[in-house]
Amino acid sequence: MQQPLPLEYYQLLEELQAVDFVLVELTLYLDTHPQDMNAINQFNQYAHYKKQVQKAFEEKFGPLQQYGSSYSDEKWSWHSGPWPWQV
Repeated sequence: MQQPLPLEYYQLLEELQAVDFVLVELTLYLDTHPQDMNAINQFNQYAHYKKQVQKAFEEKFGPLQQYGSSYSDEKWSWHSGPWPWQV
């Protein structure tokens, strides 16, 4: 039986999901308003913020993605889940 995950795991994962939602919405908006510099700036800010939150998550809980999207630490931990879609 797997040990319960710390609350911070869920908090960071939820933050990533919220940021991803914002990025998808901004992408859809920018598809129809490509000259909106305010939206472009917001998109870039959220993209940068996502990298920060993703880095914090991966440093504490392991990689979120595979195939070169996430770095590995000194031990190969991709197989040691739970993976984000399993919680």
